[in-house]
Amino acid sequence: MASPIFHMCRAEEWQAAQTAGRYDGSSQDRADGFIHFSTGTQLPESAARHRTGQTGLLLLTVDPEACGDALKWEASRGGQLFPHLYGPLAAGAVLRVDPLPLGPDGLHIMPDHVAPAETGTGQ
Repeated sequence: MASPIFHMCRAEEWQAAQTAGRYDGSSQDRADGFIHFSTGTQLPESAARHRTGQTGLLLLTVDPEACGDALKWEASRGGQLFPHLYGPLAAGAVLRVDPLPLGPDGLHIMPDHVAPAETGTGQ
């Protein structure tokens, strides 16, 4: 299996996705036309840039191979390749879901399994 990719969402968004059997992304994802993901290496900075201080977040750990051809690796911040999913995320592609608690500095504490991985490889 390829290295997992990660997505942060509100608990209520994931709860709705479980009922529907698919996750259509946050309001920001839908506005951008794709679901934003990060690699393990990119995740801490993505969380700090976009989610600092937000409570009630969950971290979805996703099998990129289960996303099929709808997953594209595209240049973004500093030319890094980020995984973007152009379509809904099937609930079955989610390997695990973990809470993202806040540390005293307002930054999220990453679960132990979030190991840095190579940035997007064009998979």
